[in-house]
Amino acid sequence: MDKSSSKKNINLDRTEVIGAYISGPDYFLNYELSWLQFNWRVLAQAEDPSIPLLERIKFIGIVCSNLDEFFQKRVGGLKRQLHAGVTRLSVDGRTPEKQLREVRKEVLKMIHAYRTCYFETLLPQLEKEGVQIVRYSKLSKELKRKAEEFFESQLYPIITPLAVDEAHPFPFISNKSRSLAIKLQNPQTGDHHFARIKIPSNRPRWITLKKGKGIRILVSISDIITEKIDRFFSGMKVESVHLFRVTRNADVERQDEEADDLLEMIEDELRERRFAEIVRLEIDSRTPADVKEYLMKNLKIKKKDIFEMDGPIGLADCTQLYDFDGLDHLKYEKWVPALHSVFRHNTDEELPDIFDTIRKGDFIVHHPYHSFELTTQRFIEEAAKDPGVLAIKQTLYRTSSDSPLMHSLIKAADDGKQVAVLVELKARFDEQRNITWAQKLEKAGVHVSYGISGLKIHSKMTMVVREERGELVRYVHIGTGNYHPHTAQLYEDLGYFTCDTEIAGDVTDVFNLLTGYAPDQTYKKLLVAPRHMRGSIIKMIDGEIEAAENGNGGKIIAKMNSLEDPLTIEKLYQASQAGVEIDLIVRGVCRLIPGKKGLSETIRVHSIIGRFLEHSRCFYFKNAKKHRYWIGSADWMHRNLDARVEVLTPIQDKGLNLYLKFLLQLYLRDNQLRWMMQSDGSYKRIQINKDEKAISVHEQLMDHIKNNNNPIPKSMD
Repeated sequence: MDKSSSKKNINLDRTEVIGAYISGPDYFLNYELSWLQFNWRVLAQAEDPSIPLLERIKFIGIVCSNLDEFFQKRVGGLKRQLHAGVTRLSVDGRTPEKQLREVRKEVLKMIHAYRTCYFETLLPQLEKEGVQIVRYSKLSKELKRKAEEFFESQLYPIITPLAVDEAHPFPFISNKSRSLAIKLQNPQTGDHHFARIKIPSNRPRWITLKKGKGIRILVSISDIITEKIDRFFSGMKVESVHLFRVTRNADVERQDEEADDLLEMIEDELRERRFAEIVRLEIDSRTPADVKEYLMKNLKIKKKDIFEMDGPIGLADCTQLYDFDGLDHLKYEKWVPALHSVFRHNTDEELPDIFDTIRKGDFIVHHPYHSFELTTQRFIEEAAKDPGVLAIKQTLYRTSSDSPLMHSLIKAADDGKQVAVLVELKARFDEQRNITWAQKLEKAGVHVSYGISGLKIHSKMTMVVREERGELVRYVHIGTGNYHPHTAQLYEDLGYFTCDTEIAGDVTDVFNLLTGYAPDQTYKKLLVAPRHMRGSIIKMIDGEIEAAENGNGGKIIAKMNSLEDPLTIEKLYQASQAGVEIDLIVRGVCRLIPGKKGLSETIRVHSIIGRFLEHSRCFYFKNAKKHRYWIGSADWMHRNLDARVEVLTPIQDKGLNLYLKFLLQLYLRDNQLRWMMQSDGSYKRIQINKDEKAISVHEQLMDHIKNNNNPIPKSMD
């Protein structure tokens, strides 16, 4: 492993954002509460009767999975501040303690809403479709026998009951695991004891006991274990058995500037995270008071960390119901990503050479509408096999555990090609996977580097160097999403292919920055964070301010995942006050307050939530009718602009600009998936008028890409 690169500490003149000139709740929304507003919009998908049933159940799982991550990262971070005695106000004027109080209040409302939706609406509808989740006690004798057989063969051998007494300390409770808290009594002595059983996570949440003739009967394995609990405690009286689940703090990052070996530091951090403090206890509301007190004492938590629930806990697992076979009629019609039009003109059965295609002209791929396998993945695979390719360079933030792209890079190295991969070991919750890939890549002879100390490498770039007629030609892919073949089926992202010499030169220089020492690097076309991007964005906003003040109608459309950076928000307020028309398409957190008199009257904030996760970043500046478009990896957040290596590339081809214009305007016309933020920070879903045509951006794009020989509608021009 290239340990020297992990130790680099280069001064990149990063801007340390202490705060904007303005602050307080009149100017900024709270980050945590804005995040919870996003999760409410996801929950609205589960509550929407027009959406197929299993998709709605899947959205419940996403809501719960989002909350898990929220507690691990955001609540964990606030608690760390609280324990450290931090009392300073956030940019919106709240202390950590106040934020935790407001978060708990909002989360309690959300828990009630999603559990009501799941248990009172979705499960009864699922039962009408023949899928029944039945309590063990309600099963027929025959089905009880099947459940018992499963218990004896698949559960009992792997479960280890853990008692607590003088010889057995309170057991470690792993993050997000479901456990049974068991209160026992010794009939001979009358003494009470506590025991814990971990519900095996390597078994399915539900097993199918009966299937056929339009009916499927399921039972929860935790229910089976509870019913068979006496098997584990022969001679003891079981007084109570109740589920509980813990969430641990994931906000335990260390300062990698001080690390001798970044890989070793991340491995230590993962071990530390495993044993980090508990930030949430979910527990059955029927659990006896003395057992709750016992858990609180031994888990070292307070009452405000407990969330009581009636019935099953850990509903992130309900996504398993989505994967049952034979239920496709309860899902969206399957979308098969289309072949990009640049490859459709070939009359032969084989696809045209990808390098020839790129040389003929730049093109943009739009996932999941365009096939990832036949474009981005194929780019890497063809480069690995092509004898004319001399080198491949790539940044890796996230990928799958079975990634065909990584196997292609390994093959390329085996064949003697120069392969360099920048692996981001600090990609949250993917650290172990990235460590594993880094080790496999290095073993194959790939030059593996970790980049620059103190910065995450979040840019999405691949460069292929190919020898053609005695000259070296560089082919480049710059994307908004990760090189992850699985998420490319669900996440909406853009990718740009080009062999433009200036852009390729800039990409070369970015790789040199990441693998070598080039702190004073400048770029001809790319915007690169942390040194250059912030200033360039501010300059472009200033250009729109000047245009508006000169009567030339400044305009900005910006699509991103999150908008948090105080300095950028302040500049957008200035632009609004100058009369610049601003549309912000922000899927998640947005701390800017739109439509506020005297502050942001010309700013509108939109959010699209639907079957695909909106993940692309795309920016438009009118630029006095010169119309500049950019795509890339960076949101307008402090961490992206000042603490990550990010890349935005200009899109200069007029045809590609037309597609991006079509795309952005389609988002702004959507009346099925779009929400608008109100000036109080709440969101309202766009309501369609009776005489108005329904426009769903996801449906429209699937139809357009599938038939994309059709011209872009004139109304979108």
